[in-house]
Amino acid sequence: MSAHPARTGAALAVAAMVCVQLGLAVAVGLIGRIGADGAVWLRLAWAGVLFLILVRPRPSAFTRTTFLTCVVLGAVIALTTLLFMTALARIPLATASALEFLGPLGVAVVSGRGGGRLVWPTLAVVGVLLLTEPWHGIIDITGVAMSMGAALCWAAYILLTQRVGDGVDGLQGLGVSMPVAALVATAAVGHAVLPRMTPELIAIGLGLALLLPMSPFVLELLALRRLTTAAFGTLASLEPALALIVGFLVLHQVPTKSAIVGIAFVVLAGVGAARGGSRAVSPTHGSSPENR
Repeated sequence: MSAHPARTGAALAVAAMVCVQLGLAVAVGLIGRIGADGAVWLRLAWAGVLFLILVRPRPSAFTRTTFLTCVVLGAVIALTTLLFMTALARIPLATASALEFLGPLGVAVVSGRGGGRLVWPTLAVVGVLLLTEPWHGIIDITGVAMSMGAALCWAAYILLTQRVGDGVDGLQGLGVSMPVAALVATAAVGHAVLPRMTPELIAIGLGLALLLPMSPFVLELLALRRLTTAAFGTLASLEPALALIVGFLVLHQVPTKSAIVGIAFVVLAGVGAARGGSRAVSPTHGSSPENR
């Protein structure tokens, strides 16, 4: 396969990560007003409505298996978002993103080849220790635990998204997954957050949903059709560094020297864990979704 799909997939993946970090920076500002659960609900509720309206999923586009996979993916999206936003309320954006990145790093390690790949998790652990500095006794255990839970969910998200992208044409899969994520979030926190909503917050939520999660999920779905999970995991290694930059520029979160070194270790671990490669294109889903 030519390198062109790999370059396109890489560009889509990086664009998705930029949208994610900018969206998270905006969401952090909302946490102080409506709590982490409120910020999650606003994002997912609007995203679910917009995907349902814009995509209008067709029953004929799914088999029983692909439909159930989309439903599970929706539940994973909701859980990932809830866990990560709870973490952001307690620890800096760069630290939370680096810890969450252990999910795709794990996918890259498992998907990669060669005994040398086992070195990278060790390097990542060193980076995490430098980030959290447990020897100072000031680590927020709950924030770290929420980020680690989000990491496990993100690993599942990558694998499920690739299966959905392979089995369902276009964006039909997200037309089911995102409304499911909205329903799960509503069932989990709706009773607590709905009384806090105002017309202003609902309008802000619409803009936030366009930046995160709508744009990143679309871009990642298209990227994962062109890349191996190992390649995607490698590209995702840029995310902690992007989080550090956005956290500093937008949220004025100044990292310690130890945290900067820790981020560098985590990024290096991600780059080394798996080095790309385009996916083989299947006859059914190999064409560009934009051209269908």
